[in-house]
Amino acid sequence: MFGFNEEKAITNCEPGVTRKILNYSEKVMMCELHFDKGAKGNFHHHPHEQVTYIVSGAFDFTVDGETKTVRAGDSVLMPGNSEHGVTCVEEGVIVDVFAPMREDFL
Repeated sequence: MFGFNEEKAITNCEPGVTRKILNYSEKVMMCELHFDKGAKGNFHHHPHEQVTYIVSGAFDFTVDGETKTVRAGDSVLMPGNSEHGVTCVEEGVIVDVFAPMREDFL
């Protein structure tokens, strides 16, 4: 039930991007991602609903062809199966929440 950040394993994703799975159940998963400036989350889609919260930095998010710059305190909703990707404009951290959990991350 409790997830302690310092105990979580770091996974390398795309170049300049790392991920920690903070906590999860079958119904929901929360991950913390660190992006270097210029790093990209390549375009993809998945059946999971996803909400992203911007902790720090700035990011150009594209969801189904619409691009917006988001900063600390902003959030982005990605419906299931939507095409989405991100470019980090200023080094930062985001928190992704997926429903249901991403089995492919385990």
